[in-house]
Amino acid sequence: QVQLVESGGGLVQPGGSLRLSCAASGFTFSRYAMSWYRQAPGKERELVAVISSAGFTTRYADSVKGRFSISRDNAKNTVYLQMNSLKPEDTAVYYCGASPRGISSAVDYWGQGTQVTVSS
Repeated sequence: QVQLVESGGGLVQPGGSLRLSCAASGFTFSRYAMSWYRQAPGKERELVAVISSAGFTTRYADSVKGRFSISRDNAKNTVYLQMNSLKPEDTAVYYCGASPRGISSAVDYWGQGTQVTVSS
């Protein structure tokens, strides 16, 4: 069955860094655009970053441009989110998603999420 398993979340001080990973199985990973979303308490889930199936195209939310970087390793069926210069407002549950119809299409599969807390 389809599985997306996020890891790498945790507690970090403002200005710190974290690297999230999302390991995929049960579908042809290299054919799917992959994305990272986040949801803070009381807020809607929002798109953070997305990467095309081959990894040549990326898009970022304005709030994370220049600080976050999405990448993927199709040989390992894994997508990453490198998060630098973290701010308290980055605190949220981070989810990875898989979209079969390109970077602008809806997510078909979701992971269970990993908590990121930025606090001193």
